[in-house]
Amino acid sequence: MISDLPTSDGTRVPSAAPSDTAGRRSDQDGQERMASVMPTPATRVAIIGAGRGGTALLDLLHQLRTIEVVGITDRDPAAPGLQRARELHVPTYERLADLISNHRVNLVMDLTGDPDMDRILREQTSGETDILSGPASRLLWDLVRHESALQAELLHSEKLAGIGSFAAGIAHDMNNPLQLILGLAENLLDECDIETVHDQARDIVEAVKRTTAICRDLTSYSRRASSQQNSLIAINGKLDEALKIARYAVALQDIDIRKSYQPDIAVKGNPDELLHVFVNLITNAVQAMDHGGTLTLETTAVQGATRVRVSDTGCGISADLIDRIFEPFFTTKPPGKGTGLGLYNIKNVIHHMHGTIEVESHIGRGSTFTITFPREAPTEDRSRPS
Repeated sequence: MISDLPTSDGTRVPSAAPSDTAGRRSDQDGQERMASVMPTPATRVAIIGAGRGGTALLDLLHQLRTIEVVGITDRDPAAPGLQRARELHVPTYERLADLISNHRVNLVMDLTGDPDMDRILREQTSGETDILSGPASRLLWDLVRHESALQAELLHSEKLAGIGSFAAGIAHDMNNPLQLILGLAENLLDECDIETVHDQARDIVEAVKRTTAICRDLTSYSRRASSQQNSLIAINGKLDEALKIARYAVALQDIDIRKSYQPDIAVKGNPDELLHVFVNLITNAVQAMDHGGTLTLETTAVQGATRVRVSDTGCGISADLIDRIFEPFFTTKPPGKGTGLGLYNIKNVIHHMHGTIEVESHIGRGSTFTITFPREAPTEDRSRPS
């Protein structure tokens, strides 16, 4: 702490103005250096109102290291923001007074729209607590919605940027059926036997279907994510779909793929965004295994939650980088090989689906990314991936 730094003992130094000035400058420089490395105290925030605005604000603030959300409250015990807070381990309160008292709250954010709430808050908080409500609160809600729109644009841009890495795989997969079609068509020019013509025509039809499937997969992946946020997604099918897409970006020939799927695993969310999450994680895992290895895809249901693990036996991530891999524009890949937005977008998508993501890695042994979602009950169409 700054108070522990050496200070003047109060002794006057006669006729030593230059030395005294230098001493004060030295002390000041030392204090400034110490202040620059000391962590900034977190701003303690209380959220009043757990509707759409409170939920979106909670998601946003929870990602900021300089913000500590001390709690959230709402008159409706079924408000979505309260459930989201429990998933993020943020305290929830039934009574407003319990939230804003004894927590040294720096800022109260009122998103209720209640015209009387501002007066109530000012009566129950100290003069040192700032209150954001009314028009200021509505402005904040508009900014949060704008931030969400920017996140969606960022996700789509990063997805399109990654399409370029698919070029080699697409060319290979398209070339094989096209060569087959060409060879069969040339044979038909001189073929007179009607049965042989029919057989070769059927082979041509199948080859065309394969090329059509490739185009369909890529079109589905590259499209902008739909606005539908709460459809039920069959996780196992979505992982298999992602594996099929990822093979265009990375070679899977030397990779041993192991699947450990629990049946009837489903979550609620945006299927297009979740596909992108899985494609990114699988692609990263395979790229970490330059000389072959094992890719493990695992789904389980545990304690009311759905858990998805993507593991590799690759190079691993050093301990000093683990805390940075989810930062925007941070990448360990060479220039031109990555945007630095992949894991950042993954984390945002998972948070919007009320999930969490964790990583465990060891140099030379590989990495495991674990995603945990709230558990959804199976439905009749659970066997049909979204």
